[in-house]
Amino acid sequence: MASVWRGLLLFLAVLLTLATTSNAHGDDNLTLPCHPDQAATLLEPFILARSMNDFGRYSMPAIGFERLTFLAHLNLSNSNFHGEIPIAIGKLENLISLDLSSHYGTFSDDRTIESTYFPNSLSVSNIQAIVGNLSNLRALYLDFVKIHSTGEEWCEALAKYVPRLQNSVREIERDKRLHGSIPSTIGNLTNLRRLHINECGFLGPMPSSLGNLVNLRNLDIHGSDFSGPLPSTIGFLRNLKSLQVEDCKFVGSIPYAVGQLKELTRLVLRGSNFSGVIPSSIGNLTCLLELDLSMNFLSGEILTSIFILPALNSLALFDNQLSGPLQEFNVVSLSLVYLELGMNKLTGQIPRSIYELVGLRRLNIVSNNFTGELSNLSVLILRSNQFNGSIDDVDGNHQTREHFSSLQIVDLASNNFSGSLSSEWFGRLKSMMEKFNSTGETLYPQKSSYYAEFYKGSIEMAYKGSFVTFQRILTTLTSIDFSSNRLEGTIPESVGQLVSLHVLNMSHNAFKGKILAHLGSMTDLESLDLSCNQLSGGIPQELADLTFLGMLNLSNNQLVGKVPQTHQFSTFENSSFEGNFGLCGPPLSNPCMVSPAPPSPVHMNDSSHVDVVLYLFVGLGFGIGFAIAIVMTWVRISEWRVKS
Repeated sequence: MASVWRGLLLFLAVLLTLATTSNAHGDDNLTLPCHPDQAATLLEPFILARSMNDFGRYSMPAIGFERLTFLAHLNLSNSNFHGEIPIAIGKLENLISLDLSSHYGTFSDDRTIESTYFPNSLSVSNIQAIVGNLSNLRALYLDFVKIHSTGEEWCEALAKYVPRLQNSVREIERDKRLHGSIPSTIGNLTNLRRLHINECGFLGPMPSSLGNLVNLRNLDIHGSDFSGPLPSTIGFLRNLKSLQVEDCKFVGSIPYAVGQLKELTRLVLRGSNFSGVIPSSIGNLTCLLELDLSMNFLSGEILTSIFILPALNSLALFDNQLSGPLQEFNVVSLSLVYLELGMNKLTGQIPRSIYELVGLRRLNIVSNNFTGELSNLSVLILRSNQFNGSIDDVDGNHQTREHFSSLQIVDLASNNFSGSLSSEWFGRLKSMMEKFNSTGETLYPQKSSYYAEFYKGSIEMAYKGSFVTFQRILTTLTSIDFSSNRLEGTIPESVGQLVSLHVLNMSHNAFKGKILAHLGSMTDLESLDLSCNQLSGGIPQELADLTFLGMLNLSNNQLVGKVPQTHQFSTFENSSFEGNFGLCGPPLSNPCMVSPAPPSPVHMNDSSHVDVVLYLFVGLGFGIGFAIAIVMTWVRISEWRVKS
């Protein structure tokens, strides 16, 4: 650390020498008389950047900085400096950027931060003394610097002395010394591009002069005690890209003028006491990627126009008082990934339009008053996520057997689902049990055009052993893919009731037991993959009756016996059955052994007959001899008694 400190002092000494010694032409002083803008350009290489160094909580030199008159950029952020910021820094009239900040996380602007850093512990007693001569300053970063001034004092100082400021006194955070209201003079910082006011002691209304900051790109107000309404003049900030207001105490409704900020990509008005209805003007924000109005007191219905914002990726409206049904909407974009509607008072059925958002990865509708069932859902694709638990929990309601009655494509592959499959779950798939489904009448009974017979949007799914992207796919196609999970137990017999199923993939799990003969009744089946499980027993002959079966994979199980040779089975290759060491017969190279003739009835030969007769005579002789011995003993005892 001492060497680093000496290095900084040496660097300062070199700069001071350059600023005071003669130049190559023999002048006594190096002077550059030019306009401030020209000076800013000419002095661009003059940069002192010693951030991310540990100076051991030393204080900055009280004198010396004022001699670095050509310095344009000074960055001593995260360098473990301690104490008062020297007034000498305020005399660097050519400074374009000044960074004395500390930060305990990642920056939200274009600056970067390394994993190792040493926060400063600096303070400013007189903000005017620091910025009074910095009229060329474009960027000022004082994150976590303790400013012993009221909000009015520092705001007036910046507006008066730093008129060219573009990047604000960014995140003068968690400093309750900044108190009082923000003065209207903040509107004089018309070149400001970023303004972050986070967890300060400000209170009172937000000045309407905020609307004068027409060059503002990023406005972040977080954790302050502002009261009153958010000024409608915010609609004048037409260049704003991000507006974030969190954990404040504003009252009233969201200004309708927010809809004029058509460059917005991020609108977060979260947990700040806003009430009333969601302004319809938000539907004009066609560049919006994220909309978060959660944790307020918003009421009324959710506007359909919000759902059809073409670029929207994330919509969060949870924990409000929104009510009424959700209306159907035209799915003009597949961008929506996160949809949070929980903890409201929404009613009615979930619109079918939501199920057509094929890019949707998170749907939260908890704690509402929705009625009906998920019976309209036709496509459920949750492939390649980290869902866990039982597949029985996917529908979230065990009190009805009608959930998913119209489901025709279900893809839960490559997750962490575990446990066994219940017969009841498959019993809900009514659309896969009806034989007339092959006509295409189940999903769209009213077809107004040719395209009504196709799913909207592209669908990616495993089909006949390959992962295929279908740009258009007939609604008559039915598919179940539970592959690459941790499912166990036996395959339920109710699977055999899905007579309209075309694709069944349960590979790469831990299923046990025998292959169901009931699968032979699924006569529309085109692809069957049960590979990489622990299935045992023989291959049911009934599977040979599946005449549409074009792909079969039973490899890597514990199957035994002869491979059926009739119908479709004669077309399958060795790879369909390999890894089952008990299987035999074509197409496997392992031939089945000829079964031995059944043993004939046992006939005793002569020798065995002699042995039996011999044993009989031996036994008879032993018995007779034993009986004679007993009789003779009894006679002798009787004679002895008579004599006595």
